[in-house]
Amino acid sequence: MAIPRQLPNAITIVRILMAPIFLWMLLADGGSDGALRWWAAVIFIVAIATDGIDGYLARKYEIVTDLGKLLDPIADKVLTGFAFIGLSILGELPWWITIVVLIREVGITVYRFIVVSDHVLAAAWMGKLKTVAQAVALSLALLPLWDLVGEWIFWVNGVTMTIAVVLTIASGIDYVVTEVRAARARRAAASPTRDA
Repeated sequence: MAIPRQLPNAITIVRILMAPIFLWMLLADGGSDGALRWWAAVIFIVAIATDGIDGYLARKYEIVTDLGKLLDPIADKVLTGFAFIGLSILGELPWWITIVVLIREVGITVYRFIVVSDHVLAAAWMGKLKTVAQAVALSLALLPLWDLVGEWIFWVNGVTMTIAVVLTIASGIDYVVTEVRAARARRAAASPTRDA
């Protein structure tokens, strides 16, 4: 069955558009853990889950595009960035965590745009693992599960968030190291060889 060539990119764009709606719902009740908080968490979880769907469709039907490679990680960063900011505004996550994450995410995104005319910086395996860790940690932090299961869930949230932050920093370092090595290899390939 054929699917529209731009469907994966359209899903990615919808994910970006869902981010401000999610943030508004998260902040609308001021952290009172009411219906809007639950709906915000559900929107986040559905939106972040579509990350796998658009990538799967693009690979399965061989419609991977440079635009998709560029937009997909940006959509993840917008959605997770809004979640980190929202939780910090509500006082549920220290601002230093959000700032560290945003510096890494914005830095990589800006770099992607700088090098886009030369090459597309696609998501690496560690970056994908980081996104999964952030998705799990943020989903647990957004869902007011403490009202259902008790305060022990805060310990689980702390562990998952720590893993997400460590992977965020590690994947950022991995991107930098990989790009430096690739740049050196390109320069070496472009420079004339000298006879010994």
